[in-house]
Amino acid sequence: MSNGRSSKLWIVNVTSFILFIILCSTGLLNWLVLPRGYQAREGFLVSLRHFFIAIHEWVALIFMVVVAIHIILHWPYIKSNLRNTVS
Repeated sequence: MSNGRSSKLWIVNVTSFILFIILCSTGLLNWLVLPRGYQAREGFLVSLRHFFIAIHEWVALIFMVVVAIHIILHWPYIKSNLRNTVS
């Protein structure tokens, strides 16, 4: 593997790990910590919940793009393994 390609894969892997950690933390915060429904009256916590939902959705979109880039960078490996299993 060329040096430039391995550095791209490293960047994509680290980026996807960081995005995954952000997705997990915002999802768990919204699910377990911040109030929802009738518990969520008006105030700071409701605004914080909406902020974390927006962050969660945008990070999820970016994460999907990074996973697509990850698959594109690994496409020769995927193609060769598919060729080996089919034949």
